[in-house]
Amino acid sequence: MKPQRVIIYLILGIFFGIALSKGEAISWFRIQEMFRFESFHMYGFIGSAVVVGAICVQVIKRLHVKDFDGKDIILADKQKSIWRYLLGGILFGLGWALVGGCTAPLFILMGYGEYSMVIVFVFALFGTFTYGLTKHRLPH
Repeated sequence: MKPQRVIIYLILGIFFGIALSKGEAISWFRIQEMFRFESFHMYGFIGSAVVVGAICVQVIKRLHVKDFDGKDIILADKQKSIWRYLLGGILFGLGWALVGGCTAPLFILMGYGEYSMVIVFVFALFGTFTYGLTKHRLPH
């Protein structure tokens, strides 16, 4: 990977982190409010991300957008299945509810000096490693 791209991605990541911080998306209290159905704040964040993602996918598909290297972006169709989404959503949601954050806020909170999130990050890596070992047995 070219060094210029690394710098660009790093700058974009920093701006993303600032946006999440200023929007209070990393706040444990906001996440708690969401799981108690007391506030629309986080649902607005998530809903906005889903809408923007869906629009971007449609733009990529219809305009045949290419990546930075000039190669076609191929979005493969996935099998229709409810169990894999249900199982994955439950596991992700449980982890999110227990920890009070998903992956991007983990990095942001570590940057803020919340070093207890290092433990969460290590176990997230362990979970990723475990998934890699058991991937062939899981419903895909």
